Amino acid sequence: MIKRKQRIPMRDLSTMTAEDRTTVEKNAMNGQVFNIFKVLAHHPALVKRWTPFAGHVLSKQTLPFRDRELLILRIGWLNQAEYEFAQHELIAKRGGLTDADIANLKEGPKAKGWSAHEAALLQVADDLHENSVVSDATWAALSKKYSTEQLMDAVFTVGQYNLVSWALNSFGVPLDDFLPGAKR
Repeated sequence: MIKRKQRIPMRDLSTMTAEDRTTVEKNAMNGQVFNIFKVLAHHPALVKRWTPFAGHVLSKQTLPFRDRELLILRIGWLNQAEYEFAQHELIAKRGGLTDADIANLKEGPKAKGWSAHEAALLQVADDLHENSVVSDATWAALSKKYSTEQLMDAVFTVGQYNLVSWALNSFGVPLDDFLPGAKR
């Protein structure tokens, strides 16, 4: 992963209005506000409007957990988004992805060990990253197993995490202290 320079500092949430602080703190997990939200706290109106969509993609969409995480990790890897990859590697492993899965997704859709469906799924991220469109072959392969809603969720998952990767890389959000590789 490419190390990025921190360009936007983490905001001291105690300096925010109560309403804006509440908007940011709604995204806390187990009482912890992640560094991404401490940086995004500089733009509370954006946080307020972006998080409902991000929440849909993360937890209310139609894709199975494994498929969602494979897409997120692949686009994070393609973007060399250290923060995104580290966060979702942890989430994915807690949900059952293996070290072999993580190594294979770094290699891509042609790596040995993927089912035809998983290879097509990873190809969605590669197609969108490289050409801004899912190829006809990839679409046809995914259509064998996925509904129209799932096809749409696959594209929006890659798009959402592509956007997040761009932001994380551009802003230089540092790893949360609980992530491997974080400066302590």
